[in-house]
Amino acid sequence: MATGRTHRPATRSRGIPEATVARLPLYLRALTALSERSVPTVSSEELAAAAGVNSAKLRKDFSYLGSYGTRGVGYDVEYLVYQISRELGLTQDWPVVIVGIGNLGAALANYGGFASRGFRVAALIDADPAMAGKPVAGIPVRHTDELERIIQDNGVSIGVIATPAGAAQQVCDRLVDAGVTSILNFAPTVLNVPEGVDVRKVDLSIELQILAFHEQRKAGEEAAADGAVPAAAARKRAAAAAAPGAASASASASASADQGPDGDDVPAVMPA
Repeated sequence: MATGRTHRPATRSRGIPEATVARLPLYLRALTALSERSVPTVSSEELAAAAGVNSAKLRKDFSYLGSYGTRGVGYDVEYLVYQISRELGLTQDWPVVIVGIGNLGAALANYGGFASRGFRVAALIDADPAMAGKPVAGIPVRHTDELERIIQDNGVSIGVIATPAGAAQQVCDRLVDAGVTSILNFAPTVLNVPEGVDVRKVDLSIELQILAFHEQRKAGEEAAADGAVPAAAARKRAAAAAAPGAASASASASASADQGPDGDDVPAVMPA
């Protein structure tokens, strides 16, 4: 992944903000796509559009990496891929264990993006004795009785929990006690962890509920827009039917207001 260029880490008086860290994978994904197309350089505007952020925010984020690009040229794609990968810790091998090999766990095991991004699935673990020894994605499933030994033998610091909600906290506690300090949680529950342990939660049902909220709101706005014009027309017809004389007088007054003293047309709104 390294480009062969010598890189000296930028001296920073403070760490990278969490919001910036959360955007680095977005930049890396966009840059990787450019690299695969053999694009040598990219402007901040082009890269920001590909990552879904504004260019000013992108330049600020990259300033924390000590990367400012070249005016009129942009950013060196390969070098920036290396910088961000290094900052995210992706230039080394990260062994990962996945606990809970149901439908979701099996899908995660078969995900090819782990290996290409520096993550090695060291073991698949499940509590069902019937699963033990069965290969999933070419890896034999191990029983949870072996969890602690697997973590120790492979130097695992990242665990993925894909168990039912009721088992997730117990699995989490065992992972932490065995030395895991980062957990990706797919179980639909909140995990309690000690200080120093990082948890990232992925709840697909919550994401779908948020999308349902937005769909409902859009449908409500469309319905309101469709009903606004007919309602206004109905009110106008009702007012005209109730007071035809008043409507006629109003129209006459309006016509008079649009004419000057000699009957010449004048603008309805006079310029200041």
